[in-house]
Amino acid sequence: MPDSATATATANIGVVGLAVMGSNLARNLASREGNTVAVYNRSRSKTDELVAEHPEAGFVPAFSYEEFAAALQKPRTALIMVKAGAPTDAVIESLMEVFEPGDIIIDGGNSLFTDTIRREKAVRERGFNFVGMGVSGGEEGALHGPSLMPGGPDEAWTTLGPILRSIAAVAPDGEPCVTHVGHDGAGHFVKMVHNGIEYADMQLIAEAYDLIRRGTGKSPAEIADIFAEWNRGELESYLIEITAEVLRQVDAATGKPLVDVILDSAGAKGTGAWTVQTALDLGVPVSGIAEATFARSLSSHREQRAVAGGLPGPAEDAFTVEDADAFVEQVRLALYASKIVAYSQGFDEIRAGAAQYGWTIDLGAISKIWRAGCIIRAQFLNRIADAYAATPDLAVLLTAPYFVDALGRAQDAWRHIVGTAATAGIPAPAFSSSLAYYDGLRAKRLPAALIQGQRDFFGAHTYQRIDKPGTFHTLWSGDRTEIEAEDTH
Repeated sequence: MPDSATATATANIGVVGLAVMGSNLARNLASREGNTVAVYNRSRSKTDELVAEHPEAGFVPAFSYEEFAAALQKPRTALIMVKAGAPTDAVIESLMEVFEPGDIIIDGGNSLFTDTIRREKAVRERGFNFVGMGVSGGEEGALHGPSLMPGGPDEAWTTLGPILRSIAAVAPDGEPCVTHVGHDGAGHFVKMVHNGIEYADMQLIAEAYDLIRRGTGKSPAEIADIFAEWNRGELESYLIEITAEVLRQVDAATGKPLVDVILDSAGAKGTGAWTVQTALDLGVPVSGIAEATFARSLSSHREQRAVAGGLPGPAEDAFTVEDADAFVEQVRLALYASKIVAYSQGFDEIRAGAAQYGWTIDLGAISKIWRAGCIIRAQFLNRIADAYAATPDLAVLLTAPYFVDALGRAQDAWRHIVGTAATAGIPAPAFSSSLAYYDGLRAKRLPAALIQGQRDFFGAHTYQRIDKPGTFHTLWSGDRTEIEAEDTH
């Protein structure tokens, strides 16, 4: 095809980066009425391949940034789907060289939100609109309907809104799973937390599977039936659904359950760690997400696990339960309760991030756009949307009436499962940390008072009292232990 083929501006949106996610989003865009899509990739062969394999899409191919810009109607709108980091910066710079003020550049990759804040400021100063957009749903979601989390300026949303609503997943009530999250890095921040919650959800499911298998001796296929049954109730979700499919899969080479053939070392792409690091910076406890992230790290240190395998503890095959059905139900309740904690912690982090960075984020709207298309899509999210609809300024999600009732129903089972896991020597870090967080949150008094005393002793960090205002320091040296009465500020 000649290089001049794209000289006329016929496309209303373009995609740069045609690996699987970029190609699938381009195809999704092209399949929606009213969209004409320009496509560009650094390697020409990928562009040629996509255009040849999908003539029905009516793609407008471009083989240089100049051609790409010429193919786009004004305001030009370009979606970047390349590797996060330096490659994204390079594409942004190349687009700004051929675009005009008012044009829109969208980063649809998994970029760190602080990078998005930096980029938005730099791009805005040169007269362009920059949008950092979280995209969830994987390859299938990109093609058939993802959950989209765009940030950026209001001006860009005016142009992008109709386009993004046309390609987003649709929730059961007919609402598209996209909303204007907030300005500059808000979209990528929310996507980061989404992925952190995903880490917690997956770890909790894995712990539930492990407990059932060790306690009941059921096969992966039998446990798949349990998860399929759970997926018809309050745990209904994409992750529960695919867990049943994974557990049913048989390895063609060995005839064994595939889950028994897969190496028990979990990978990670960094968004879970970002969620935890950011929460630490914000002073927000996300212990369930943190333990899930650390559990993946522990699984990958096989050399340490090999050395430590002989450490004393209960024998792995010593744990059995008498009433398998009752135990399975206890695990289900513990899973649901721990899941509530994980989401509550995630929404706490979004609220804290919004306050820190000056974003206005509608938490109820966020829960709604996660109901379809994304990896953590679940019936459960309707309950979260209801909670924020009833109380928009809800301080702690798990204090909403529905969740108070659910946690009340799960209490005994949750505590029994955590205790049983500890006694049997079965690692259940996400279950355990979720319960500890819950009990810490509801405690009338915490041992932090002792910690403050220690801090004052060795570092004169001062403390406050429960009986009068002010900040105080004790003179710990010698026999003097009285409180200094005057405010040390």
